[in-house]
Amino acid sequence: MAETYERFRPGYPAGLFEVVRSYAGEAIGTALEVGAGTGKATRVFAGAGVAVTASEPDAAMLGELRKHLPADVVTVQAAFEELPLETAYDLVYSAAALHWTKPEGRWERMAALVRPGGVFASFGAPIQLADPALREAARAARAPYLADDGVPSPDGTSADLPMQWPGTELEQSEWFTDVRQEIVEHRLTMSSDDYIGHLSTVSAYVLLTEADRNEAFRLVRAVLPDTVELDAQIHVHLARRV
Repeated sequence: MAETYERFRPGYPAGLFEVVRSYAGEAIGTALEVGAGTGKATRVFAGAGVAVTASEPDAAMLGELRKHLPADVVTVQAAFEELPLETAYDLVYSAAALHWTKPEGRWERMAALVRPGGVFASFGAPIQLADPALREAARAARAPYLADDGVPSPDGTSADLPMQWPGTELEQSEWFTDVRQEIVEHRLTMSSDDYIGHLSTVSAYVLLTEADRNEAFRLVRAVLPDTVELDAQIHVHLARRV
């Protein structure tokens, strides 16, 4: 799965770092990444000169990360709830992984990892087919096996509300202020076979039985052209440590 994730999950554009740096209003010297996976976001921040400590509970994911990142990126095999609290960073960020953390005590622990005045950032790209007609065709094709392949809001926030999770929780937290929600536009073009490879890393499909998953992929692939354009806009949530 780690190799599949590295091959098929798209990376993040350099503009993502600029959004975070602009919000911070000052140079970001140190950062802790929560749930680094194979380092898709890590390379953006490390490439901008930030001293990144990348944490990830899965050994295989960390092994893949180490293949693609410079040796000066510090790696820690640990879940968010296991991270030591001795060090506070200029920035703590999570790329499409925050929903795996436990809600109990999440923001108190996060606050302990961000220095006062420092920044927390969460971002993810809910990738979907850019063409509405293709998107509907793919939805109908997979419907016998999967009604919805998105990640539901962890706190039940309706998708039509202006502030989405985790901004909704950050606004209620006593440890963070100046909560913002931004969009970084991002479009991708890839082969339909690679798009199916990407779907194989999405949790909604991973949870299907192997037979159902393979059949869902076969049906979706049958309605797609050889190349597809994807809407991969990045949803960014930012907050400042009190």
